[in-house]
Amino acid sequence: MSFFEVHDPAFARFVMFNAPVKRLATGFDWAEGPVWIGDQNCLLFSDIPSNRIMRWSEDGLSVFRSPSNYSNGHTRDGQGRLVSCEHGARRVTRTEWDGSVTVIADGYQGKPLNSPNDVVVAKDGAIWFTDPHYGIG
Repeated sequence: MSFFEVHDPAFARFVMFNAPVKRLATGFDWAEGPVWIGDQNCLLFSDIPSNRIMRWSEDGLSVFRSPSNYSNGHTRDGQGRLVSCEHGARRVTRTEWDGSVTVIADGYQGKPLNSPNDVVVAKDGAIWFTDPHYGIG
């Protein structure tokens, strides 16, 4: 039995159909935004309803940041720093090496962002993110 379903054959070459699926943790209502931190051998992900970022490593599960402003999407920039979308604060942030948080974007043309959700950093350092209207009236 395969745990993978390919909807477009063009992507089939990217799936290792014999790769095992392993449950790392349970007890989350809505976990999202995973990012692998290879130099620290850990996985960060958001536990959105609990307003925290979790950290999984072979040593176990711990809280990386709480509160997290209901963060969702995460990635790393060219220097390896964590870049996150925060629904609650309606902003995109970067976690510096000392743990401080720098706001990258919190508005556009004088208006606040909606609910930054997914983020990627391009090779040239440009930061691209989605900003849907989740929960914004």
